[in-house]
Amino acid sequence: MAAYIPVPRDLTRVKTKVFLNLTKRQLICFGLAALIGVPSFFFIKSIGSTSLAAMSMIIIMIPMFLLAMYERDGQPLEVIAKHFIESKFIRPKIRPYQTDNYYDVLKRAAQAEKEVDRIVSAVQRKKK
Repeated sequence: MAAYIPVPRDLTRVKTKVFLNLTKRQLICFGLAALIGVPSFFFIKSIGSTSLAAMSMIIIMIPMFLLAMYERDGQPLEVIAKHFIESKFIRPKIRPYQTDNYYDVLKRAAQAEKEVDRIVSAVQRKKK
C-alpha cells in the first residue's frame, strides 16, 4: 500500500515553519503571551484563588493567541481589524459614484478655448 503526501497546489500559501511546526509569527505571539500571562497568573494567584488566576491568565492571553492564529483570506487579524476600523469609522459612509463624462470634458475644453480666443482677440483689437 502506497502512502500519499498531500502537496498544496498554491505554493504561495505555504508558510515556513521554524520550530515545533509553528511559524515565526506564531512563536513571537505565543512568547509574548507567555511573558504577559504567566507573571499575571502568579500575581493574581497571590491575591485571589488559583481558578481566578487561571481564568484571568486565559483572558489576558487570548488576544495574543488570536493575533498568532487567526487569518482570513491570507490576511492576519491586525490587517482585518484595520480594514474594519477604516470602513466603519474613518471613511465616509456614503460614497456616491461619480464619473467625469468624456464628452463633457471635451465640451468644457472647447468652451475654455473659445473664451481664451475671445479674450486674445479683444486684447489684439485694443492694441490696434
